[in-house]
Amino acid sequence: MQSTSKLSSAPPDRETANYLQVVTSLGILIATAIFLWWGFLFLRDSEGVNQLIIGAFAIVWGVAGVGLLYFGLNRFIESFSDRIRSIFQPFIFVGPAALILTWFLVIPTVRTLYLSFLDSNSVNFVGLENFVSVFTDRQMLTSFRNNLLWMVIGTFSCVSLGLLIAVLADRSRFDRVAKSIIFMPMAISFVGAAVIWRFVYYYSPPGQEQIGLLNAVISVFGAEPQAWISSFQPFNNLFLIVIMVWLQTGFAVVILSAALKGVPDDLLEAGRIDGASEGRIFFRIILPYIQGTLITVTTTILIFSLKIFDVVIAMTGGQYGTEVIATNFYRQFFINRNFGYGSAIAIVLLLAVIPVMVYNLRQLGKQEAF
Repeated sequence: MQSTSKLSSAPPDRETANYLQVVTSLGILIATAIFLWWGFLFLRDSEGVNQLIIGAFAIVWGVAGVGLLYFGLNRFIESFSDRIRSIFQPFIFVGPAALILTWFLVIPTVRTLYLSFLDSNSVNFVGLENFVSVFTDRQMLTSFRNNLLWMVIGTFSCVSLGLLIAVLADRSRFDRVAKSIIFMPMAISFVGAAVIWRFVYYYSPPGQEQIGLLNAVISVFGAEPQAWISSFQPFNNLFLIVIMVWLQTGFAVVILSAALKGVPDDLLEAGRIDGASEGRIFFRIILPYIQGTLITVTTTILIFSLKIFDVVIAMTGGQYGTEVIATNFYRQFFINRNFGYGSAIAIVLLLAVIPVMVYNLRQLGKQEAF
């Protein structure tokens, strides 16, 4: 009889525990909402307060607020049955990210597509007129040519140099030091890198001292200084592509070096026993084995070269025949205020990036990267 009474009292105890958990969770959520609102008011009305205090408070307020919000919501969902929990729990963790992506990515994309069918003032419907202009305008054709140079020469140089350095560094005792030095430019912003390379390519008029590194070097050997960026069109784009190679080769080296370390030693040893040369082993064993990683690195850098903007706008502003698709979009939309034409350029750039991005995601999926 005693055991029977214990069993009969179990469900009410469980219901009481669930009730307390729901109340506690709601209390945490209400307190979190009050804390977030109070913090927002403090930051909004914090004139005259020390900036370091404001920065420290913003970090604590943001991290603690988001952490409490997730904790309270998760605790609230866990008070329900397994079936309800399995349905709603993923939305707690994925939902905020999905909302942010929708608000800042999906909605602006749809709005940009809508604007691309309107005139410069976003009033009258012009159909495909803006897209026709994109593919017939002389400046846009130059941009397409320059982006093609960035895609082909820049991507090939980054990947080939990265693979070569990765192979050579892995055979050296100082591989970590070498890879760290090559990876260091990745820590510099694109604008910062452009400022550095402006001093490399800087040209002073005749009669003045050449402070540009490249001109100073060639002057030592008796050559005439050159305006590297404004002359030699369209080959001056190659001097800008060098900056991307300097920035992105370190990324390729690190990723490809990790892939090379995953090649089984017994597979390489078997090739050497069969009499294969090092070159044959590299092209017939190593490259096919790391093919997935090689394609992923290539497509990632390819996407970057399609969207290149910072380096060009900081180095030349798109002048001297160096304009690319992104700089033309910036000039038309934000400077000329031609919203329809600028939106059409943005949509063309998006359509150019999407196939490469989809292919990249498929390759990552094959490697079970996500």
